[in-house]
Order: sequence, then structure tokens, then C-alpha cells
Amino acid sequence: MWNLKQRRGFSLIELLIVVAIILIIITIALPKLSRARMYSQETAAIAAIRTLHTAQVQFYSQYGRYAASLTELGPPPSGAANPSAADLIGNDLSGGEKSGYKFTLTATAEGYAINANPVAFNSSGSRTFFSDQTLVIRENYGPEAATLNSKELR
Repeated sequence: MWNLKQRRGFSLIELLIVVAIILIIITIALPKLSRARMYSQETAAIAAIRTLHTAQVQFYSQYGRYAASLTELGPPPSGAANPSAADLIGNDLSGGEKSGYKFTLTATAEGYAINANPVAFNSSGSRTFFSDQTLVIRENYGPEAATLNSKELR
């Protein structure tokens, strides 16, 4: 006969209840975790734009002009820094993609323009960013790229 005092372990029903509780907690927490990750990637994109501004100021003081591309600000393939690879930013940013955002740097008549767009909209970010030599960062909520006329970031 079975002695209840010698019984060890959990019943199948008890294990199923625990698994159901864990799944409910995950269902509630996962969207908040995804949103927090997305906001952190947006914050990292803003910080990267500020890094690009600093690099552009350094590039201008060294070479008398603004860099026309991210590779001009990046590290040289070999040897010392030069105007085509000034070694002012890291490989990840000079490659154009960092923390879920795609960065582009273009030369303009007045100086330069920076765009940062999420790689996967509403997954890696829900805002696009724009900035130029005025050092003002502008944002746009939505998949359209931010421009000079977009709302100023506060």
C-alpha cells in the first residue's frame, strides 16, 4: 500500500500550475521589456549623434573641413590617421550601424547632415533623428526620416 508520508516530488497538476503562472508573468513582462530595450536604443542613437558632432568638430579643427562620410571619421585600415580615415570614431559607428540604428552622414553646402533611422521600426526604435552642423538634434515619431523641419529634441 501507499504511505502518504513517504511520498516525494510534485504531482503533474502542481507542475502545470507553476508553469501556467510563469507563462502569465512572462506575458505581462515581455512587452515592457521590449519597450525598455527600444528606448535604450533610441537613447544610444542620440548619444552616437553627439559623438559624431564631437568628431566633426575635431575633424574640422585638424583638416579645415567637415568629413563627408562616416568612413572619413573612422579608423584607418592600417597606418596613421589621415583625412580619409581620421580615427575619431569606432568601427561600429563608422560602419553605419550601431545599437539598432542605421546612421548616414552626408556633406552639405553649409557643412554636414546626420540621419539616424531604426533598422527595424517599432522594434529597434520608434523615432528617427536628424542633425547638422548647428548641433541641434531633431526627431520624428514615425518611420519617415527626420529632417531640418522636424521637431527639436528636448
